[in-house]
Amino acid sequence: MAGLQASEAVSGTFLDPPSPDATSQPQTPVVLDVAGLNLNDAAAVLTPTGTRAYLDVSPVTMIPGSFPVLGADGVYTNGRCKEQGSPRIGSRSRDSSSDRSLSGGTTPCGIMKDGSKQRQSRKKTVSFSSMPSDRKMNSTAACMAFMMEGCEMKKVRSNSRMYNRYFVLDADMCWLRWEPSKKDSEKAKLEIKSIKEVRLGKKTPVLRSNGLSDQFPDECAFSIIYGENYESLDLVASTPDVVNTWVMGLRYLVSYGRHTVDAAEPGEPSLRTSWIGSVFELADPEKQGYIDLLRATQIIKGLNPGMKESRIELKIKELQKAKDEYGEDINADTFVEAYCELCTRPEVFFLMMQFSSNKEYLDSKDLMLFVEVEQGVEGVTEEMCHHIVQRFEPSAAGRERGCLSIDGFNHYLLSPECHIFDPQHKRVCQDMSQPLSHYYINSSHNASLLEDHFWGSSDISSYIRALRMGCRSLEVVVWDGPDCEPVVYVGSSVASQLAFSKVLDIINQYAFESSEYPLILCLVIHCCVPQQRVMAQHMKKILGDKLYTDPPNPEEHYLPSPEKLKGKILLKGKRLPSNYPDSEGEVTDEEEGLDMSRRLVGAEEKDNLNGIGCKRLRLCRELSDLVSLCKSVQFRDFETSKREQRYWEMCSFNEVDANRFANEFPEDFVGYNKRFLSRIYPTPMRIDASNMNPQDFWKCGCQIVAMNYQTPGLMMDLNLGWFRQNGNCGYVLRPAIMREEVSYFSANARDSLPGVSAQLLHIKVISGQNLPKPRGSAAKGDVVEPYIYVEIHGIPADCAEQRTKTVSQNGDNPIFDESFEFQINLPELAALRFVVLDDDYIGDEFIGQYTIPFECLQPGYRHVPLQSLTGEFLPNTTLFVHVAITNRRGGGKAHKRGLSVRKGRKAREYTSTKTTGIKVVDELFRASTQPLREATDLRENVQELFPVEFPVGVLCASTGSE
Repeated sequence: MAGLQASEAVSGTFLDPPSPDATSQPQTPVVLDVAGLNLNDAAAVLTPTGTRAYLDVSPVTMIPGSFPVLGADGVYTNGRCKEQGSPRIGSRSRDSSSDRSLSGGTTPCGIMKDGSKQRQSRKKTVSFSSMPSDRKMNSTAACMAFMMEGCEMKKVRSNSRMYNRYFVLDADMCWLRWEPSKKDSEKAKLEIKSIKEVRLGKKTPVLRSNGLSDQFPDECAFSIIYGENYESLDLVASTPDVVNTWVMGLRYLVSYGRHTVDAAEPGEPSLRTSWIGSVFELADPEKQGYIDLLRATQIIKGLNPGMKESRIELKIKELQKAKDEYGEDINADTFVEAYCELCTRPEVFFLMMQFSSNKEYLDSKDLMLFVEVEQGVEGVTEEMCHHIVQRFEPSAAGRERGCLSIDGFNHYLLSPECHIFDPQHKRVCQDMSQPLSHYYINSSHNASLLEDHFWGSSDISSYIRALRMGCRSLEVVVWDGPDCEPVVYVGSSVASQLAFSKVLDIINQYAFESSEYPLILCLVIHCCVPQQRVMAQHMKKILGDKLYTDPPNPEEHYLPSPEKLKGKILLKGKRLPSNYPDSEGEVTDEEEGLDMSRRLVGAEEKDNLNGIGCKRLRLCRELSDLVSLCKSVQFRDFETSKREQRYWEMCSFNEVDANRFANEFPEDFVGYNKRFLSRIYPTPMRIDASNMNPQDFWKCGCQIVAMNYQTPGLMMDLNLGWFRQNGNCGYVLRPAIMREEVSYFSANARDSLPGVSAQLLHIKVISGQNLPKPRGSAAKGDVVEPYIYVEIHGIPADCAEQRTKTVSQNGDNPIFDESFEFQINLPELAALRFVVLDDDYIGDEFIGQYTIPFECLQPGYRHVPLQSLTGEFLPNTTLFVHVAITNRRGGGKAHKRGLSVRKGRKAREYTSTKTTGIKVVDELFRASTQPLREATDLRENVQELFPVEFPVGVLCASTGSE
């Protein structure tokens, strides 16, 4: 097993092992050996993430909650078998042409701009870019060394002019100097102990001035507040990493002074160097003082699965050359230095230093602050943080002291606890007592096919795969077979027919393996009456009590809930009238069966029903009586359905017709789906088994959108990502605005919705880890030049996409450091998708993707596991992002008395403050002006929404006047 585990992906045998959480019971630890080390005297303990292994050579008690996942080639898949990959691999782009809707109903995505005008509530965050000369900041001492070497930055004056100056930290770490300067050299300096504060970003009036605000990004600026009058030295650096190095170093000196830095000298090794040195000693049992290059490479790779051996060897040889050392023998110093440089992610190190109060590690209080404030976890205790340290810290000394080093912190961030997917949604967490029509239902079209309709063959494993992936609606196309035994096949796959009884056996075996909620079998019948009777006999015998045949209650108005139908199989099909006297009768075939007949065998015996051609079908009583809650009827129009359709009757819509209804009658379509089930199936023109965009129909409330599971691509990514939520049970509760009888919603809404609080999603794409070359790429070498699309899929008002820059160097572990903002008007129907592509490609550009419902996002610093085109999780391949979600002002009840809240705010006038001439006082009041205005807005908005008559005395008291 390798790769970041994502147990929320699917249910079934392809699931990852359950991930332990911070409060779980201790589990039996696992002891392994790494690179052939003798572990009689030490434990090789693996983190629960399945992505990093770490060694401890101290005799300590095994760490609970760990399980082995070191280096293997196997990959846990999203319910897919590797050998069943699509033949289209190698021709996949970000938006595959096979996924584009033929009916033109897909709404093009546009960039949302409304949210950019909203004030962002900022947390303490950090920015990361490549350091000059590819320098790695892996310790506080390294930051100090960089500052003492100095670098060029722009000094910003109060007149908005900028001057290039070279800034350097004195060797005694007491003074900051800059040159050249018109001032005397003794005046162009700043004493470290006079520094009051170091601010990251544009946090002073000088940097926020209109003349400078657009000339450089926020993450490239910082300010040093110093002296009794709180003056500011405003600086702009070339990259965010330079800023982080100076900010971290100066804050460290202000807090602890130079003596604590001296303690980090080699004479007193840190927790990390002591631990990795002990690993070297374990690998050198004969105490020769060196190990061979191959062994050193294996150990470092074992501690960091996913890292390329060639990269490790190159780094070791570079370090040897710098020391004039040659040969295959690696000494301890070179081994430790190579590990620290290769295995230190600068973005993680900078993040740790933002919260660390004790040099180069996090103690329990630091960790509490990070987990509670940044990760948004409620009820954090020191005991929980102590448990995190015991699980993820590799060194015995660190565990004994309750400290989390950079390696332990990295292990923690890669663990399932810091996965972007909220673990609460890995189990059924929605109300399952609503009517069946109130849920989206995971549905498969032509489940028996392995490929397209013409060249694809039918295979029984396709049903198994779909059911294990959480599918709750299967289509079964039945034809006359030899020896009076019905067979199942689709299209021209006559040569690969499946016996109907065999299909039923598989369905009976796997129907409730991944979900206990009802399974709907959509029968498309092309059989004669005698074989229909055989079908009925097989279903009664094989499915038995699982088959739901209770007649519907005419006094009810809605379908039963998934909770009441647990463990039941419902049949969707035609049904004879209850008072029909004969043993067989004639019914109109549903539109789906007619489409298939026209394509395959030609239409016969056409009638005309309300202007729509239909085919007549003879149906036997035995098969008819097995259909209960999902009786197929022909759709006429919305008004007729409102008047005559019963709640247990459902219609199937061709993709083209459904798109037309969605565009021409969006409100009626949403209202129709509040009571009745509707199934959308692809147009017969999709002979390549491409998929329609399910969002086009989910926005109308359509519950069952049948997808070709055998065809990977954008549309299938959206479907599988959407049904990850609610424990991947195959049922997702629709938004309340689509369920409530008195609510109004148009599927084509392009603005904020009344009664729905809009959200602002802030995404910072920080870095990528171990990005592979596209599987179908024909380009030589292993170099990738990745870039990322961040996409929002939902109602038209929410559809948007933004792109990062291309990283040309260090492409397999790129630093992006880019922030995006999206306004989400209907959060319950929005999905976020990350797509990683290669800018330097030949043939195939697709590296990986991950799709997640908006409601399942966890805020804070999170890792995103990437999936291949066919759904497998790529081993050790992740994105590191920061997620923040805030309410958009004016959300909720947007209109009052004909005026929007936002328009009302613009008309308000505010009292301004005068300057006193005392800089510290003026700056304090200037900073408080905006929060006071926001408080005033909030109070007046509430008063407008809920007007209350106050006594005059109360008003006088509140205003302070008589």
